[in-house]
Amino acid sequence: MTLTPATPPAGVEHWPEEHQAWEIGRGVHGDPFSVLGRFATEGGAIVRVYRPGAHYAKVIDGAGKELAILESFGPEGFFTGYVPGLDGASAYRMRYSHGGGQEWDEEDPYRFGPILGDQDVYLLAEGSHYRFYEKLGAHPATMDGTDGVAFAVWAPSARRVSVVGHFNSWDGRRSVMRKRHECGVWELFIPGLGRGEVYKFEVIGPDGNIQPLKADPVGFRQEAAPSTASIVDGLVDHEWQDGEFQSHSAEWQNREKPIAIYEVHLGSWRRGADNAMLDFDEIARELVPYVKDMGFTHVEFLPVSEHPFYGSWGYQPIGLFAPTSRWGSPEAFARLVDALHQEGIGVLLDWVPGHFPTDVHGLVRFDGTAIYEHPDPRRGFHKDWNTLIYDYGRPQVRNFLVANGMYWLDQFHIDGLRVDAVASMLYLDYSRNHGEWEPNIYGGRENLEAIAFLKDANERIGEYFPKTTTHAEESTAFPDVSKPTYAGGLGFHFKWNMGWMHDTLHYMQEDPVNRRYHHHHMTFGMVYAYSENFVLPLSHDEVVYGKGSLLGKMPGDEWQKFANLRAYFGFMWTHPGKKLLFMGGEFGQWAEWNHDQSLDWHLLESPAHAGVQRLVRDLNTLYREVPALHQLDCDPGGFEWVDTANVEESVIAFLRKDRDGRQVLIVSNFTPIPRHDYRVGVAKEGTWTERLNTDAEIYGGSNVGNLGAKIAEDHSVHGRPYSISLTLPPLGTVVMVHEG
Repeated sequence: MTLTPATPPAGVEHWPEEHQAWEIGRGVHGDPFSVLGRFATEGGAIVRVYRPGAHYAKVIDGAGKELAILESFGPEGFFTGYVPGLDGASAYRMRYSHGGGQEWDEEDPYRFGPILGDQDVYLLAEGSHYRFYEKLGAHPATMDGTDGVAFAVWAPSARRVSVVGHFNSWDGRRSVMRKRHECGVWELFIPGLGRGEVYKFEVIGPDGNIQPLKADPVGFRQEAAPSTASIVDGLVDHEWQDGEFQSHSAEWQNREKPIAIYEVHLGSWRRGADNAMLDFDEIARELVPYVKDMGFTHVEFLPVSEHPFYGSWGYQPIGLFAPTSRWGSPEAFARLVDALHQEGIGVLLDWVPGHFPTDVHGLVRFDGTAIYEHPDPRRGFHKDWNTLIYDYGRPQVRNFLVANGMYWLDQFHIDGLRVDAVASMLYLDYSRNHGEWEPNIYGGRENLEAIAFLKDANERIGEYFPKTTTHAEESTAFPDVSKPTYAGGLGFHFKWNMGWMHDTLHYMQEDPVNRRYHHHHMTFGMVYAYSENFVLPLSHDEVVYGKGSLLGKMPGDEWQKFANLRAYFGFMWTHPGKKLLFMGGEFGQWAEWNHDQSLDWHLLESPAHAGVQRLVRDLNTLYREVPALHQLDCDPGGFEWVDTANVEESVIAFLRKDRDGRQVLIVSNFTPIPRHDYRVGVAKEGTWTERLNTDAEIYGGSNVGNLGAKIAEDHSVHGRPYSISLTLPPLGTVVMVHEG
């Protein structure tokens, strides 16, 4: 039976206004749901569809029965008509035909209701939807019994937003989204799509111009560079096996616990045949047992968010919600984190909320206006990196960033965020000359909106994920970075001690004969050591851009270089503060870090390099096992200088103590001259055991030491009633633990 268009009841008109049909056809109509889809009316419903390339359009029911044929109207592909008996709740589909007569069936995306609920809309408009990643982005979903993908994206100033991909021939007229005007979010459920579908957003700005196709700001997966499209993936689908770790993970974050962090760039830690990058699963098989064997308590990954330029190491991210596809799927990244947790290793993630690159498929002028970046280039453009700076004063942007940080903690069980480049966020005049910045409302240089954002982020993370921590890379003397916000601080748990790092590296690079003139560089850090909760970092930034490797910085011949590095590690691991070491430093990599190739693991065939690695392993063990070396890292009661005055011989001695009064004596000799019968004052009599000596033969040293232990003598030195007579190895650090 041939269908003919149904006649609607008297007074019912199914024709739209002609200009609306033509606006749909030209792809400039900003509210397609007001024209397309089903509209209940007397005795049935009006159905309108737009399907370029279709010769005719029929409405069918769930069983495939043809209910009505629609009439062509206006532009090619636009159909409208009355469907008797079709009420507002009945499911229907469309049957189309090409000019040759071949038919196919499709769902009508405009028959489905909204994606966002009223509460979502309210919180998004307010800028307080901290789990908006459960709604925005692309989520495989089922609506009205139909499988598909729910898309939602924030673009408040856009005239029109469409989802485009292979599924609609990248035609922006085909899948125009519904705008939720209250919050500026566009949404659309597209039936028939699923995981793996490639897509972007086509945006018409307020000036009527089509923007470059945009990747999804909340996309959970992206194509491998240099391709730039988003991929439908949904929230991570992983059955976590880290319950035992999670049950006591808060202990690992406590500032009185040992925290020794191994900083890793996943693309260059180790590589496969022909310099091929390993994927997350391959990395897990090798990295997890290595970190456990080395005794680190945490790993810290350089940013894993999707970034177009690999040479940025992840510090210029565009896909903030997507683990980079260079190393595999989001589920594979979850497996890596899970594997580390199952071995008791915490995972920190480098997070970059300070800026983003100008790649046209990213956030820049996303809806044709500056919605993510600050519109004033004096506050919105970063001169150092040619990147854009977020508009921290806009509630939705703050919400975007805070929710992003929480997303990694929630979906991937990350244990803490290291926040990159905090100093660049705190100051309006950061890297700007006079006249290139504008003071805040009080006439100061502080970026009040960025400060408020950082406080808000730390408060929300503390509220929703109380077992996790945040670490600030902050290189200035900005006060109270690691104090709670209720006490006037920024709310971070820890701050990187950049001053200690620069001072001590400066000292270690000096020839030992000149170190007497720089003695203060090794002691000055204790003047401010307890002003913050500090992490002592020897990070990736110190082994790039011509700075050389840690081993390469050391002066002297090859033996002295290794001895200097070992003595320095001994000083660092016993100094107050948590520890962080970038990969390769633990075995004395000679070459500067190169992100395009693996670390030089073959060096471990050399006893000298293997010795440094064994030392770091033993330092981690000692640091964990001896409470005096970690318990009061952030408390002045855990430290006492013994001797800082021996400038001529470049010897430094200090005590570490735990809450029970147990003591550890550390003495470093930063000259290549061994010191015999070197007396050091102690407050306790009895046996002092040499628990570690960086000059031991097993580490590649000359084996000058103290034969296992020393007995305190009734001989007052350094203002203390007792003393022990030590043999100080050349370029060495010894650790003496009081045994009673």
